Amino acid sequence: MKEDKEKRELSDQIIKSFGKEKQDTNLLSPLNLAYIGDAIYEVVIRTIVLEEGNAPVNRLNAKARELVKAKSQAVFMQNLLKANLLTQKELSIYKRGRNAKSNTSAKNASLQDYHTATGFEALLGYFYLEGQMEHLLEIIKQAIELSGFEL
Repeated sequence: MKEDKEKRELSDQIIKSFGKEKQDTNLLSPLNLAYIGDAIYEVVIRTIVLEEGNAPVNRLNAKARELVKAKSQAVFMQNLLKANLLTQKELSIYKRGRNAKSNTSAKNASLQDYHTATGFEALLGYFYLEGQMEHLLEIIKQAIELSGFEL
């Protein structure tokens, strides 16, 4: 059981390896959560896409881009909300991320989609930093499946 917990807490391993001290996830700003959530989501999607087999990188990148763009993330989040799959705490984290005031703007998405995607990323960032990788992966999988995207 101890080994499973250590495997799930990648963020803790990274922090310890570099001699840093773990921050209280609940005190991080929603944009900080979205910052790390964006990165971990990208890694998850690239890993899934890569497992489809050896292919030219531009084809892998095109498939990954479809899944990581703000419009897709907004659809994923909307479907999670419709399916009522989040706890009250998770919903609160999402809303904090969605409502956060950012100094950046959406490049290829509506402002509403951009904010919804930011909330989605904040939620994923929270799961990652809390060592809830299994739950993070399940939420991503459910979001993609509910949206009808093919992996």
